[in-house]
Order: sequence, then structure tokens, then C-alpha cells
Amino acid sequence: VSDPAAFESRLEKRSEFRKQPVGRSRQGDFIKCVEQKTDTLGKRPMSRGFTKDKTLSSIFNIEMVKEKTAEEIKQIWQQYFAAKDTVYAVIPEEKFDLIWNRAQSCPTFLCALPRREGYEFFVGQWTGTELHFTALINIQTRGEAAASQLILYHYPELKEDKGIVLMTAEMDSTFLNVAEAQCIANQVQLFYATDRKETYGLVETFNLRPNEFKYMSVIAELEQSGIGAELKCAQNQDKT
Repeated sequence: VSDPAAFESRLEKRSEFRKQPVGRSRQGDFIKCVEQKTDTLGKRPMSRGFTKDKTLSSIFNIEMVKEKTAEEIKQIWQQYFAAKDTVYAVIPEEKFDLIWNRAQSCPTFLCALPRREGYEFFVGQWTGTELHFTALINIQTRGEAAASQLILYHYPELKEDKGIVLMTAEMDSTFLNVAEAQCIANQVQLFYATDRKETYGLVETFNLRPNEFKYMSVIAELEQSGIGAELKCAQNQDKT
């Protein structure tokens, strides 16, 4: 750590934040502030480990795969990333369209990552087809200087012809490992691609009626879905 004092005060702030009640009193102001600050998430210079303008053609030859079926492309994508330490997916067109349409009206959301002691919240912000995440504590302490810690890149170039959207990610490995990044990525599907009105309702509340938003409802939804359960187990085993 370059500056131990700064790190100490960060830890204090973190435990202070943990002690704050999860009620609704200052919630509206707080979410407003989060929204203003996350607006700049995708527009800042990239922190280390991220590629600027990561295009699909920088990953593979689009012309070459146009001849292949959706199933073949899916296999190529999975084989390409299987050996790499990252998150990737092939999303069916209908599911992506649902996520994308919802992201237009609700571009910001909060998800929860299981940690040894409770949960850490991450704020997601859509910027075009990129979805940028940073820890909530990062926004609270660093404001507009808070850098993205995880970026999910969605590539809809083959959507019309093949009915699939390709996704991959980059993360700052000083903050997140692949299993943690995967847990966050799974929550995009959980909250934006759900058929349950109540689940997507949390995203709407966060964006449209922030005063009514309750953090704990995100954790309840996450625990009900089982996403992150393995992570929790692994962390509990680490403790022993």
C-alpha cells in the first residue's frame, strides 16, 4: 500500500459505512450522488488492465465466423476463453434484447458480492454496450475519480444473422478474482433478464424512485437465487 494512512482511513470509512443503518432516511440523496458519479464511470481514462475500445474484431475475424452456425461460433468463443482467466458468455438474442431495452430506461444498478463479513455492494453503469462496475465504497470515498473495477463487453454484431450476442470481461485483479466477477455478471442476468416483476422492480426502484430503494432487498433476491452461494462456501472454508 503506497499510503498506509489513506488505507487506514479507507478501512475506517468502510466500517463506518457498514454500521450505517440500511433504512431509507438519507437514501435518496445518497443514490442521487451515486448516479451523478457513476455517469462518468465509462467515460474516464481506463485503469490498468483494461483495453480501450475493445472491439470484437480485436478478438477474432468476424468475416471468417460469418460462415459458421451460431452453435459453432458459441463453441469457438467458449474454447477461446476457456484457457483465459476471465468471464465470458454467449447470450441468446431475446434475452439480450430484454436486458438492453431495460438498460435504456434503467442504466444503473446495485449488486451485492458475498464477502467473508457480509456483502460488498458494487454499482453497475451501462455505457453503450459496455457495463462498468465499481465498488460502492469506491464511489463514496473517491467520487468521480472512482475507476471501473470490472467491465462487461457485449458484442451484438452477430445478433441479426446468428441470434446471439457475445460477451466477455476485463477486471482489475487487485480487487476481483474471476469467481467474484462471474458472480457480478450473473446478477446482470438475474436482475435485467428476469420474468419476475418483483426482481426487475428493484432495478426500476433504484433508477426511478430511489427514496424507496432498500439495499437488503438486493441481498434477499441474491440469496433466493442461489447466485454467490458457492462463493460464500469457499470464503467460509478459507476462514477455517
